[in-house]
Amino acid sequence: MTPLRLRQLFTFALLWVGYALTYFLRKPLGVIKGDLRAFAGLNEAQLGWLDAALLAPYALAQMALAPAGERLGPRRTLGFGLLSAGAAMVTFGLWGGAGAMALMLALNGAAQSCCWPACARALADWFPDERRNSVFGLFGTSAFAGGILGTAMAVALQAAFGWRVIHVLPSLLCMCFGLLVLLALRSPEELGVTVPGKQTASTVKAAAPADALTWRDVWRIPVVPEVAVGLFFLKLVRYAMYMWLPLFLSQQLRYDRQAAGLLSLAFDVGAALGSAVIGAATGCLLSSTASTLGLLLFSLTSGWGAPANAACLLLAGLFNGGPDTLLSAAVPTELGQRDGRRAAQAASGAVNGFGSVGTFLEGPLLGWVALRLGWGAVFGTMLASSALSVLAVLRADIVDRRWRRCCAPRSSELA
Repeated sequence: MTPLRLRQLFTFALLWVGYALTYFLRKPLGVIKGDLRAFAGLNEAQLGWLDAALLAPYALAQMALAPAGERLGPRRTLGFGLLSAGAAMVTFGLWGGAGAMALMLALNGAAQSCCWPACARALADWFPDERRNSVFGLFGTSAFAGGILGTAMAVALQAAFGWRVIHVLPSLLCMCFGLLVLLALRSPEELGVTVPGKQTASTVKAAAPADALTWRDVWRIPVVPEVAVGLFFLKLVRYAMYMWLPLFLSQQLRYDRQAAGLLSLAFDVGAALGSAVIGAATGCLLSSTASTLGLLLFSLTSGWGAPANAACLLLAGLFNGGPDTLLSAAVPTELGQRDGRRAAQAASGAVNGFGSVGTFLEGPLLGWVALRLGWGAVFGTMLASSALSVLAVLRADIVDRRWRRCCAPRSSELA
């Protein structure tokens, strides 16, 4: 195996584990919602606002800091992000009170905001352009594997020690790995390595440097707005399943706490598989359509028992995970590099940040719907959101095809 290949594998593994660990600090909130409802006296609407406390800073900081992350580079952005997120959550649950919990969740969300764009930029630097879909598809499994392992760890810690210390071990793991990223992650330029199949300075036309980009500049890149809107609705559905599925399974379908937490993993497992195979098997448009049908099937068959529940959740996750990964990383990375301004990290941050607005809106929205209208209306809202994601991806594909015909014909990432 060549030195370049070894470095690519090492970098991929380092980034994969680092990003997976961010979900160790996100998923426990969904697992302990039943405890917060029972022991902290919070209703569904208040639980929804805790979701927003975590995810609103994540989305807003990601959009605002995308150009700054381009200047700092992936190593410092990801390393300090993991350190800060772990430090914010290590004492979660020990202080008591919804206000203190919301503050820690907000600091955690802000710290994680640039971790995904940093990973996208580092991967884009190390791998050839023609392998972007396959590399990002495989890398996207880190989010879903992190969700699976983070949920499993949360369920185990909840059963053994109670909900108040559920974030301690994940926080320590994030901080330790943040230090490793700062010590070990390097770019090809830092090591003097040339990656075959990458554009070089001689093949990229002159343009404004990355640090001159503003958020408005990034938003004007063709197809970026359409991709961002599609991701908005996909993420609303995905995080609704992350944050509310265990509570729905326990309250509505009468599973016990541990069984509900473990059954919710079916969606995560499906999403991980979908992320790994979508680049080779199907496209964003077809897959997002199938995810909508999977959610509808789960809603219609929710009373059929655990095997049917698991199968439908697996199907819905399978076709939700792939488009999420491509639209948040591979597609904006390619769009950001089109005009030669090295805006890959900025475009990924802007798209993922706008998409993440859907993640923090799901909390207050679905919490209010569940409290006022019931769980049937919650799934109706999720189905409508999933259908809107299909329409947005269709629009993005149309705009992308028009751009390639008139400007620079190339294979579409959205097809």
